[in-house]
Amino acid sequence: MTEENLKRGGRMLLLLAVQILVLNHIHIAGYITPLLIGYMLLCFRHGSSRVGLLLWGFLTGVLFDVFSNTAGMASAACTLLAMMQPGVLDLFTPRDSSEGFIPTMRGMGPGKYFLYALLSMSVLHTVFYALDAFTLRNGWLTLLSIVGSTLVATALSVCLEMLIRRKP
Repeated sequence: MTEENLKRGGRMLLLLAVQILVLNHIHIAGYITPLLIGYMLLCFRHGSSRVGLLLWGFLTGVLFDVFSNTAGMASAACTLLAMMQPGVLDLFTPRDSSEGFIPTMRGMGPGKYFLYALLSMSVLHTVFYALDAFTLRNGWLTLLSIVGSTLVATALSVCLEMLIRRKP
C-alpha cells in the first residue's frame, strides 16, 4: 500500500467519523443535512486511475451506508461522483496542468475551486436525496434538501480546504 493510499484511508475514516458522529445529527430547518464525505473524492489528483477512484468512492459510500443505515443511497451517490470526478475536474483544471495536478484552492483559484466543489457536491446530493425520496410527491422538500445540503456541504468543503492547505 502506498503512502498516498494510507493518507486517503485516514482522510476517509476521519471524514466518515465527522459525518456519522456530527453531521448526520444536524438537520437545518428539518431537511438540510450536508454530506461532507464527498470532499474525499474532490481531492483526487488529475489523471488518477478510474478503477481506483471508483473503488474509493464505492468503499466510502458503503461504509457510510453501513453506519448510517441508508440502504445503498450513499454507495450509489459516491460511486457516481467518483465516475464523474475526472470529467468535472477537467472543466476547471488549467489546460497546461500536468497529469499529477492536485485540485486545490491555491492551484485552481478560489472561484474555480468553489465551482468545482459546488458542481461535485450537487451531483452527490442530487443522487442521494433523489434516491432517498424516490417519489415526486414532496418534490419541493426534496429540492430544498438538495439545494440546501449542497450549499452547506460546499461551504464546509471550501472551509476544510482552506484549513488543510493553508500557507505555513
